[in-house]
Amino acid sequence: MRLIKLLVSEESRSTVIDILESENIDFVVTKNATERGNTALVEFPLPTQAVEYVMGELRDAGVDDREYTIIASAETAKTRNYHELEDRFVAGVEEDDSVAREEIRAKALDMHRNPLTYYSLTVFSALVAAAGLLMDSPAVVVGAMVIAPQVGSALISAVGISLNDRRMIRMGFTQQLLGFGAAVAGAFLLGMTLKSGQIVTSMLDVSTVGQIAKRTSPGFLSVLVGLCAGSAGAFGLATALPVSLVGVMIAAALIPAAAAVGIGIAWGLPSVALGAGLLLVVNAVAVNVSAFSVLWYLGYRPEAWNGGTRAAMEEKDGGSSTQMDEGAGETVSRGVRKYVPAAVALACLLAVLLSAGGLLFGQIAFDNAANGAVEDVMEQQRYDELDLTSVRTEVGMIRHVGETPEVSVVVTRPADEPYPRLAETIRRQVRQETDRDVRVSVEFIDGQSAGVDEEQSENLRRPGSARRLGASAAPI
Repeated sequence: MRLIKLLVSEESRSTVIDILESENIDFVVTKNATERGNTALVEFPLPTQAVEYVMGELRDAGVDDREYTIIASAETAKTRNYHELEDRFVAGVEEDDSVAREEIRAKALDMHRNPLTYYSLTVFSALVAAAGLLMDSPAVVVGAMVIAPQVGSALISAVGISLNDRRMIRMGFTQQLLGFGAAVAGAFLLGMTLKSGQIVTSMLDVSTVGQIAKRTSPGFLSVLVGLCAGSAGAFGLATALPVSLVGVMIAAALIPAAAAVGIGIAWGLPSVALGAGLLLVVNAVAVNVSAFSVLWYLGYRPEAWNGGTRAAMEEKDGGSSTQMDEGAGETVSRGVRKYVPAAVALACLLAVLLSAGGLLFGQIAFDNAANGAVEDVMEQQRYDELDLTSVRTEVGMIRHVGETPEVSVVVTRPADEPYPRLAETIRRQVRQETDRDVRVSVEFIDGQSAGVDEEQSENLRRPGSARRLGASAAPI
């Protein structure tokens, strides 16, 4: 529940009282609340779900709530009609979990951290994430997400765009950009330290580590994490639901990808750095855009979104129609200019999303074509005894840095059965269906089964000792 303290002028006091009485809201009025002696302080308790509705009614009636308004949390209230308000707004036909515009701004700003805390936690989370990626440990990677502070900056920028708050937009975007830079730099320095100290051999192909490989070839499912994380964060912020758990989800979409970028740079692997960088950019923009979209859908708009100035001008005595039209036109022009920060921020996000999304969809198309080519090869009769385990493709845009993308295939085969031409066959099929030169590597997993018929053997075959045969083919 919330306790509202609203300072109103003598002219507006009767309007406020009439609205509160019509809504059966219990209130108290303190006269001469300031030294000027012509104001009154009105206090009344409300269920959290009713704050936006009641404050909207007051604004629509012409009450100015910008001079002094406090919306404070309260534990309980014992008034004559409060239970009726609970039945109406909490459990009745007007049930709604949304919070007031002022409160959502305050909740977002409460998640803001000072630079030392924010960047320190970001670097710590990136270091832990990089260690978890190199150890191929999902548990350690999850631990990095818990301490990452990215939820605050992402939601601050989303709320800033929704409410056209220039300070929040600048604050959120600045922290995100510098935070990602700090995360990448921290992971890069850790990688160089591990290599130079021979703690991790520089000969290690980090692109083959499972936790890193999952973030170097982004697809739709990876972006879905960012979209859902931003949407869930906005819902949590706009309702009475906690946001802390959502912060882990937002960090899951961002921090491991940033750490993978740093590792790829440290090991000098453009495929890792570019793939993880694409995932980081797309997910970061997806979090911001989806959070803004949810807030907009829930009705959070800048104040005086529809102008609302003509009514105020009509109240002025003696104003002619021509004067009102000219004044309204000037006010609308000023209003349009006032929304430039939010419009520019949203346009930048959409531009980055479209450009990065184009690269992503190109990668998805390449992945689908490569997967189809591999499946076409595996369906050939001579490979009936092989089971396809996984297919992974490097991000296709590494062609622009002078490297050839690689398609890695893992298959299960009967023990000690050689298939020396499989990699070359797959490479030719992929080249035919994608019109791209690729490298193909095939990893064979030997398996045996006994005591079952041939059809069941196909279904029950289990991985045995894994052996990397290095079956690869160079591009034509």
